[in-house]
Amino acid sequence: MAEKRYQGIDKDPTGAMNPTGNIIRDAWVFGLIPETETCEGWLVQGINDLYDKVTKEWEKYGHLVSNLPPELAERHSRIYQRAISEAKDKGWNPELGEDD
Repeated sequence: MAEKRYQGIDKDPTGAMNPTGNIIRDAWVFGLIPETETCEGWLVQGINDLYDKVTKEWEKYGHLVSNLPPELAERHSRIYQRAISEAKDKGWNPELGEDD
């Protein structure tokens, strides 16, 4: 049986407002992968490796957006505002339901 591959952040039906989407967006913020990289076709090991790299970057800033230098803070804001807008257009609701 073939290993499961990631569908790509751009193909997530709810706008990838989930841990995998956050890993990819944070990797974009830190310049670990280009913003054009959707990670389509990646195996879970690749996403896990990216997570480790993203975590090391966040450690430099205490895992707080407010500690990011201006250039990274601006990039974070731009990337996440776009993601939130696109996810809402796909029907994502940021409010947690009773089962969440």
